[in-house]
Amino acid sequence: MIHPAAHIDPGAQLGADCEIMAGAVITRHAILGDRVVVHPGAVVGGDPQFLKFDHATPSFVRIGEGSVIRENVTVNRSIYEGKATVVGARCFLMAGSHAGHDCELADDVVLANNVMLAGHVSVGSWTFVGGGAGIHQFCRIGELCMVAGLARVTFDVAPGTMIAERDEVIGLNLVGIKRRNWPREAVLELKEAFRTVYFQPGNIRTIAAEARASGRFPSLQAQAFLEFFAGGKRGFARPRREAFAPVSAAAEPSE
Repeated sequence: MIHPAAHIDPGAQLGADCEIMAGAVITRHAILGDRVVVHPGAVVGGDPQFLKFDHATPSFVRIGEGSVIRENVTVNRSIYEGKATVVGARCFLMAGSHAGHDCELADDVVLANNVMLAGHVSVGSWTFVGGGAGIHQFCRIGELCMVAGLARVTFDVAPGTMIAERDEVIGLNLVGIKRRNWPREAVLELKEAFRTVYFQPGNIRTIAAEARASGRFPSLQAQAFLEFFAGGKRGFARPRREAFAPVSAAAEPSE
């Protein structure tokens, strides 16, 4: 259903059964999959917020099937000729959230209200980004992550982890992992890989590479976690060591 008060440019591509509500703007640079819903005030395919951008550049935004774009969301097109900013299938972008140019959101991502993704950010499947969180350009957020509301993320966030405040990893997203029905053995391996990477002294990339090659972590989930540290340009968010320090015997409460 296309509301008569929606603005859809000639050349915009809409899949079957899309719903475009009053006041929504779909530019000619937008490509929407089937059953996409766009709420009032949202702008899909607007120009990137990039000072050197040439408005004549042919670039795009792709929205996957079944995604929901709520009120006043902005998804900007790529700065590169022939390239696209991508929102995967079944994503939910809540009111006021922003996906900058050349972002790549995998399937089933949720951006809560007023989330700010700078340019070139990638977000893995099943990740939830809490309200008001700001993500620095070129950051990678792995799959099944939980980003706390108002978090400030300037480094890469490894798959399956939770992050809060400024670049502070606060543990594994065990609730999200449970919902995905990961095998128990894979969860145990991931916990051990987490401890190995973050709490062993040395270069984090080297530690992860050695752990991956060691044969101790055969599950796909643990391998994906370790492989994440081979890529990226921003460095990695880390836990505060004292937050995970074991309680000493002297500090344990007596009965």
